[in-house]
Amino acid sequence: MKVVIFAGGLGTRISEETETRPKPMVNIGGRPILWHIMKIYSQFGFNDFIICLGYKGFMIKEYFMHYYLHNSDITIELGNNKLEVHNTNTESFKVTLVETGLNTKTAGRLKKVRKFIGDEDFMLTYGDGVADININELIAFHKKHGKIATVTAIQPEARFGGMVLDNNGKVVHFKEKPKGDDKWINGGFFVLQPSVFKYLEKDMEEVMWEDSPMENLANDGQLIAYRHQGFWKCMDAMRDKIELESLWQNNQAKWKTW
Repeated sequence: MKVVIFAGGLGTRISEETETRPKPMVNIGGRPILWHIMKIYSQFGFNDFIICLGYKGFMIKEYFMHYYLHNSDITIELGNNKLEVHNTNTESFKVTLVETGLNTKTAGRLKKVRKFIGDEDFMLTYGDGVADININELIAFHKKHGKIATVTAIQPEARFGGMVLDNNGKVVHFKEKPKGDDKWINGGFFVLQPSVFKYLEKDMEEVMWEDSPMENLANDGQLIAYRHQGFWKCMDAMRDKIELESLWQNNQAKWKTW
């Protein structure tokens, strides 16, 4: 099963990093967050990736073009340009890198990689979110319900603590950063049947995948949520990058299950 990853956005909310690189190439623990996402899938045996490029996509191409070399011990004879590789520490990734346009919205990006996907179910996620999700359980859930689309639903932590006050201002209840508040949001990590492209037949250049395509899937009863109760984090802003880096450096990166 192939894995499609959105990696073409401008990343304007984390411009401190994305002025010089695409958001999926922002490092966590010395590796691009894109690599972390791919490792999540790889540990379950899914190594065939289709990356939707856009903003500074050449940097992602260059990363993978040089990946084998950068992760190998080598001897170079400069006189005759001979290269000897002694050993390597690379993953068995197969990566298809597709230019999907600088300003194309996510639905348009997905439509543009249709020919690389084939006629089997495939997975889709964003290039800025990590989780300790069990991919095998997600796929089994998708196959069991038989609908076109599965979306992973998560309950994010609130940014601030919550308080319940009485009429006199006395704090009746306090909870530091409650999780979820019974609200579920789109956490990415989709599993999709190829028939999903029926929902992308019109001009999708200016359409977000999260707008009319997902709305129409839901209206047709073809979108089912897989509830993920574990760790999930999106690198939406600089504070998120700092938090992810801190988790990694302190050996608390819950998404690192490989």
